[in-house]
Amino acid sequence: MAFKRYADAVWHGGLEAGKGAMSTPQSGLFANQNYSFKTRFGDEKGTNPEELLAAAHAGCFSMALSAVLEKAGFPPDSIQTRAEVTMEPGMDPGPTVTGVNLVVNAKVPGITPEQFEEIAESAKAGCVISRALAVPVTMSAMLVS
Repeated sequence: MAFKRYADAVWHGGLEAGKGAMSTPQSGLFANQNYSFKTRFGDEKGTNPEELLAAAHAGCFSMALSAVLEKAGFPPDSIQTRAEVTMEPGMDPGPTVTGVNLVVNAKVPGITPEQFEEIAESAKAGCVISRALAVPVTMSAMLVS
């Protein structure tokens, strides 16, 4: 059975002078979190879509790796993942996410480095967010007055 997760974003104004807010009403994790051109491309306090993509990927991968390790008989003590999202600003048709680098540190008793590398690659390939980065995006757009 399929299920949906969602987040909301509101934007007011043009690209550089405008401001927006993002919320996660299902979880209540954050409401009306500031985002803007300056939080995305500068140093203003707030979040940005790429940071949230990185958080989603790091969390998803850590869970996927845990599952694959456990299934292989190596339940982990701990997994720490940093997802580094690279965005190139000068591309056509505009800024483009060109890659994600997962930096993983794990404490896994009884596993060899070779076994860990093979399992980590399997988890990366199976991670929901890793796979989502290559799926089609659909849209329903409506103009309101």
